[in-house]
Amino acid sequence: MNIVFMGTPDYAVPALRALYAAGHNICGVFAQPDKPVGRKRILTAPPVKVCAKELGITVYQPTSLKTGEAYEILEELSPELIVVVAYGKILSKEILNLPKFGCLNGHASLLPKYRGASPIQWSIISGEKKTGVTAMYMDEGIDTGDIIEAVETDIGENETAEELFERLSVLNAELLVSTVQKIADGTAQRTKQPKTGESYAPIIKKEMAQLDFNKNAIKLFNEVRGYYSWPCAFLFLNGKRIKVVKAAVGENTSALAGTVIGNTDSLVIACGEGTSLKILEVIPEGGKQMSAENMLRGNRVELGMSVNNG
Repeated sequence: MNIVFMGTPDYAVPALRALYAAGHNICGVFAQPDKPVGRKRILTAPPVKVCAKELGITVYQPTSLKTGEAYEILEELSPELIVVVAYGKILSKEILNLPKFGCLNGHASLLPKYRGASPIQWSIISGEKKTGVTAMYMDEGIDTGDIIEAVETDIGENETAEELFERLSVLNAELLVSTVQKIADGTAQRTKQPKTGESYAPIIKKEMAQLDFNKNAIKLFNEVRGYYSWPCAFLFLNGKRIKVVKAAVGENTSALAGTVIGNTDSLVIACGEGTSLKILEVIPEGGKQMSAENMLRGNRVELGMSVNNG
């Protein structure tokens, strides 16, 4: 089948590779424009572009799909199907209607739960025990199209968003190969999304990741996992920002939420509802990742002091 693939980050790369390996003709790849990365702001190609170049596929990086240029490129490529995975741009009605078999999206949740930009992070932050990937026909809404098929998986008790990203990217690739074959065979089924149970996963912003110790420790534990490795949960200690890489739920306490109640092998902070959070691994401001125990050896952190006073 002649396919145009649209995707940008690491998450989309396994799907591109899998469709290519399955023998489909990837007649073009669309990715977001190169962006400056790091302190030196070095212009860097997105992972999907790098992969496409390795496979010898022509890459297109329009700044917008709202202009006629993008449509003209697609019209010339004449794909039978457009496959979209974490592309990051909204497709116009004209583009959605262009391919013979429509546009297929591989979304990283069990729709209609967690529509939107950050479904993997929000599934963990929200304390979900299960998630999955969904293959759906695209329409003009945000992740509202008809479902073709889905695969469910458990979320590990200590699994981070980064780890779940890696697992779901592989599941998504396998699912899309299966779905594209069914579309080609004429056996793909389509089911309207349920009108109940929908939720939205907005874009993650850095300021969202500051830990609020008035919440109970289970919620904060989920936030630490969900915000790893970007933007990474954080708190302020002695006026300095400390990123929290790894944590665990501690014992119940009657101490005031937001105060230090342990400062030996881990940093333990009282939380809401009489709970506590044990912080195990951190990245101090301007430093490298280390155990909380090592950080405490080099910093004066007294019992009873308040965090987030920065």
